[in-house]
Amino acid sequence: MHRYIPNNGALLQEMLEKIGLSSMDDLFVDIPQELQFKGELNIPGALSEMELLEKATKLSKKNKSTDDLTCFLGGGVYDHFVPLVIDHIISRSEFYTSYTPYQPEVSQGTLQAIFEYQSLITQLTGMEVSNASMYDGSNAAIEAAFLSIASKRKSNILLVSQGVHPEVLEVIKTYCHFRQIEVRVVPLNDQGRTDLQKAQELMEAGVASIMVQNPNFFGVVEDIDSVVKFSKDHKIMSIDYVDPISLGLFEAPGDQGVDVVVADGQSLGNGMNYGGPYLGVMAMRKKDVRKMPGRVAGLSKDVDGKRAFVLTLQAREQHIRRFKATSNICSNQALNMLVASIYLNTMGKKGLREVAIQSASKAAYLKKALLETGHFENVFSGPNFKEFTLRYKGDVDALLKGLEEDGFLGGLNLNRFGRDGEILIAVTEKRSKAEMDAYVDAVRRLS
Repeated sequence: MHRYIPNNGALLQEMLEKIGLSSMDDLFVDIPQELQFKGELNIPGALSEMELLEKATKLSKKNKSTDDLTCFLGGGVYDHFVPLVIDHIISRSEFYTSYTPYQPEVSQGTLQAIFEYQSLITQLTGMEVSNASMYDGSNAAIEAAFLSIASKRKSNILLVSQGVHPEVLEVIKTYCHFRQIEVRVVPLNDQGRTDLQKAQELMEAGVASIMVQNPNFFGVVEDIDSVVKFSKDHKIMSIDYVDPISLGLFEAPGDQGVDVVVADGQSLGNGMNYGGPYLGVMAMRKKDVRKMPGRVAGLSKDVDGKRAFVLTLQAREQHIRRFKATSNICSNQALNMLVASIYLNTMGKKGLREVAIQSASKAAYLKKALLETGHFENVFSGPNFKEFTLRYKGDVDALLKGLEEDGFLGGLNLNRFGRDGEILIAVTEKRSKAEMDAYVDAVRRLS
């Protein structure tokens, strides 16, 4: 009936006859009858283009935009300002791609963008080499963990701080389960920092690395110098899962002696995007570059001696023998990586530092104001960066619902992670004093 739809009835019948079957049901004879769905699926009929647009528009209006709500949500996704120049540049046709081409040297512009991104990330983290990006922060974290296992013979144990995002930790546990790698969670102390005395108790010969998040999931700034010393004393790798914005204010992890730095690059100009897509950041020492997953772009010269960009490393199963691959990662987040590059170039050192300082100072202001209401208690005594955890003395669900009705996304209810009564609150440079004061007033009124 429709020649542009390939699998019409006649073609399906022809394919079935070719393999000696009479109907589509014959393809599923191995599935027990009691497990097969009988009848028709409850799927509406086809819509015209005009009807479809009308329906999609109505559905889209059900999504509450942060343009309408003042956002204090955090936990890995942050409402930072996105410069308008980003959308302008990435919309140009020569940049608008989400993928690295399979004949890379033909697309010098894409390779140059990757190379410049790598250069920016190494400057930001203080490391020697970066890859072209990973899928997201959790993906980068598990790849760093696998790298540490590969770097130390006869190791099959990872130490992971309880301060690492619970969802990232679940990803790590899931991947490690199928590789027979043991994940040992290091608890936090009263400050909310990784308890290295407890880590000492978990040490043994098979440990490959220790991973911390800084600032950690609860907003507490970790003592990275002590973590690095611990790793060097025990001859294991140190992995730091960072907030890229914090590096505008904090010492670079590479300068502190960290072995591998990973991050989620959402805050680098990518917006919140209803949860994605984002990009995973990964940087390390040059000595470990052969174990780095994904792609690495390099700078070379062509036959005329002119500057030329190449894919220096692409150690995945599509390019080399499968069992010699460092990872099964099939791509990098090229468009999100480009956004991060434009953001870092636009902000520069001074701009990134200003974003970090404003986020930190505003978070300190709001935390103090909320504690002064008498309706909250501090959970951890350690220093914070741009988010913090408080224990609410009333009903958390009722408070957050009331705040939303007043126009605020009030924070992340940590009950979902087994921490009853606790709220994780984030403050970025976008939040004004008037917004924070209105938030505090709303809390007083609702409590």
